[in-house]
Formats: sequence, structure tokens, C-alpha cells
Amino acid sequence: MGAQLRVYKRRIQAVTATKKITKAMEMIAASRIVKAQRKVAASMPYATELTRAVTAVATGSTTKHPLTTEAEAPVRAAVLLVTSDRGLAGGYSSNAIKAAERLRERLGAEGKEVDTYIVGRKGVAYYGFRERKVADSWTGFTDNPAYADAKAVAAPLIESITKDSAEGGVDELHIVFTEFVSMMTQNAIEDRMLPLSLAQVEEESGAKGEILPLFDFEPSAEDVLDALLPRYVESRVYNALLQAAASEHAARRRAMKSATDNAGDLIKSLSRLANAARQAEITQEISEIVGGAGALADASAGSDK
Repeated sequence: MGAQLRVYKRRIQAVTATKKITKAMEMIAASRIVKAQRKVAASMPYATELTRAVTAVATGSTTKHPLTTEAEAPVRAAVLLVTSDRGLAGGYSSNAIKAAERLRERLGAEGKEVDTYIVGRKGVAYYGFRERKVADSWTGFTDNPAYADAKAVAAPLIESITKDSAEGGVDELHIVFTEFVSMMTQNAIEDRMLPLSLAQVEEESGAKGEILPLFDFEPSAEDVLDALLPRYVESRVYNALLQAAASEHAARRRAMKSATDNAGDLIKSLSRLANAARQAEITQEISEIVGGAGALADASAGSDK
């Protein structure tokens, strides 16, 4: 019985140590969410206005450009998947990977070849384990991305979209990331970055009561779109990285809170079992003492006779 009690005590100590770790990770993630939210909010106006500017330029000209012109028969598409570098974030990375898999299947059903670009060690490990080809990958900054990281990610994407598909370029550019909705809700979504859907942007602007501005182009609309293309892709990638970072911290905070609560419940359960084992041990010792005293008393009475 004493051995069983020692086992319970060791398990309680181990779970208590784990609970301290998960509680600390929960608090760290909670503190980082606020910073990530601020960065997301700060990046939104620039991305929104840049999209409106591209739309205004495109609607005011008839120039064919990768930003706004869809290929008549698209054959290749690039998919950028944003995952995390670290685990312990619940289903954050797996949900993004599943969304990317669904997108790949849909593009494949449409007869398009898919070039995959990955951000985050979890996505790289997933594709590496299955020996799937990856066009390019980046790691080490998913929890705190900088604009320089977005530029590094966007560079090969811009190069591929500006090339002809016969030369290894792509006709479409998609991104899969986790959108931060609230502390409790994060949705893995896929979005087509290029070509930009002008009808959708105009519809959204009309729903908000906005009127797109009119521009005079100097030297030409094509030159303006050439200048806006890298800025547009970089801003979209940066905003997606920031949203993914905020979602990662929120998912990790929620996962660590659940782990902390489960550890607390397990400690209570083990404590009850340890108390029961201790009571049983004490009861057994008392029974042995009483039995021994009774045996001595009987032996003493027999000797007196």
C-alpha cells in the first residue's frame, strides 16, 4: 500500500510541474496576442487603400496586366501556405494544412498544376514527410513576422506571376492562412491574391458606399501597375502573416489554458486517490496493531491458566 501512495505522489509532482509550464505558456501567449492584434490593425488601412488604388487604376484602363487580367486558359497556380514554427497550438497548423489540401484538390480538378510555397516548420515537415515537392519555404519568424520577412516571401511569388506559364511562371496566386476573428475564433481561409477580382472589390466598395477615384496615368497605366504589383503582393502577404501570428498566439493560449485546466483536474483526482490509499494504509496499520494487541492479550490469558 505504501508503494502505491508513493506512485500517486510522484505523479502529482509531475503533473504539478507540467501545470506550471502550461500556465506560463498561456500567460506568454496572452501577452503576445495584444501586440499581434495591434500590428494587424495597423496594417489593414495600407492594404485596403492599396487594393483600392490598384482597382481604380485597373478599372480606368484597358491594359492587360498580371495584377488584373485573368489568363484565358490558366494551367499553373501558386499556393502560399502559412503555418507555425512551433507546436502546442491545438489544431492551428493542421486546419491551415487541410484548407491548403482542399484548395490543391480543387485546382487539380480544374486541370491546373500547383506550385506550393510554405511558411512555417509545421507545413514544411508535413510536406517533407510525404515527400511532396515544395517550390520554396521559410521558417523562423511565424510568431513575430516583420515586413522584411513578407518581402522575402513575396519576392519569388512576384517573379513567378510575372513570368509566362510556358517559362515556369504561374497564372494564379493563392494564399492559405488563418484569419484572426477574435480571441476565441480563428478561421483557416484561402484567398486568391492574383489576378485581383475587380468585380468583387467594386461590389465591396459599393456595399460600403465608397466611390473609386479617377486617375490620370503618367507615364502609362501599365507602368503604374508594374510599380503597384510588388507593393500589393507584399502588403497582402504581410497582412496574412500578421493575422496568422495573432491566430497562432490565440490558439496556443486556448490550448495551454485547456491543458492547465486538465492538469488541475488530474491533480484533484490523484489527490483523492492518494488520500484513499493513505486512509487504507492507516486503517490497515490500526487493524494490525489491534490484532497484535488482541493476540498478545489471548497469549497472556492462556499463560495465566
